[in-house]
Amino acid sequence: MLPDFLYLACGLLVLLICGDLLVRGATSLATRYGLSPLLIALTIVAFGTSAPELLVSVRAALAGAPGIALGNVVGSNIANILLILGLPALIYPIACAGRIVPHNMLIMMAASVLLVVLCFVGPLGFWQGIFLLALLTAYLVYSGWDARMNPHEPSPLVADVPDDAFAQSASYARELPHGDIPPPLQSRRVIALKIVIGIAGLPLGARLVVDGGIDIAQAFGVSDAVIGLSLIAVGTSLPELATSVMAVFRRNDEMVVGNIIGSNIMNILAILGITALIAPLPIDPDFLSFHLWVMLGAAVLLLPMAMTGHKIGRIAGAVFLVCYGAYLYAMFALGHMAPALENGLNGF
Repeated sequence: MLPDFLYLACGLLVLLICGDLLVRGATSLATRYGLSPLLIALTIVAFGTSAPELLVSVRAALAGAPGIALGNVVGSNIANILLILGLPALIYPIACAGRIVPHNMLIMMAASVLLVVLCFVGPLGFWQGIFLLALLTAYLVYSGWDARMNPHEPSPLVADVPDDAFAQSASYARELPHGDIPPPLQSRRVIALKIVIGIAGLPLGARLVVDGGIDIAQAFGVSDAVIGLSLIAVGTSLPELATSVMAVFRRNDEMVVGNIIGSNIMNILAILGITALIAPLPIDPDFLSFHLWVMLGAAVLLLPMAMTGHKIGRIAGAVFLVCYGAYLYAMFALGHMAPALENGLNGF
């Protein structure tokens, strides 16, 4: 059992580090083109932080553990709103500001409802995957068109250092007091290195996480769906958590909200779409009766604040966290964990 927990812990650590490297590299590269912080968070950063979910789900589907594949996406979407938004809100209230937040919030709601409908219709197979990826393409085309029709004035993002696209000209350097030299720029080589390391390391982390998770589930008799919905879902959401906490400390609310909404959209349309193309995903009855509705309920909790631009304050953050704790308790208390622990202990 100990090696399995070590595999799981090492895999989560690799996912966190490499996911963060991928996000930082992609964000630094994107800022050179003067794109909106919210647009970057909704697309590039969201896809980067969702890369662990993609690799874990694909690996789980290929390994014959579809419960982890679907549970990882559903659990991550729940954790993204209730946990990943709840924790930063305790640090500082988060404003759901930005012109395109309401539009994308409605898209996230529609994608969540669509997933519930598809799951009730039957297993997620090849044609459902094609449909989800077609919707993803339409979403990306819409985002690109909207960005072109509504250009944004460049501003520094949650990046490592200021970019020369904004204020690193020779005249800026001359205007600095006492002849100070501006911080060194990130070279394109450094940005590329971060992206390459992130992409190369994520499959390794995904393999360690899935292998460890499956072995632990089998040893204790816990269904792979429960493991995917809880431990692995939180683990693959760590890049979103790291990005959100860093962004809230720098008062970049657009990055926090955009990252969460965009990640949830990517998880459904991209992650499940690609995974369904590789292997069919049967739907466990627990998803139909419980987990999918919790995912939808979490989205409904965020809906009023996202549509009105109100802040997610400390009270709301605490409510989100309490709801997430109640969800975990209900998941393990409703007959999922007690028999599993008993079977696991009898095996020692």
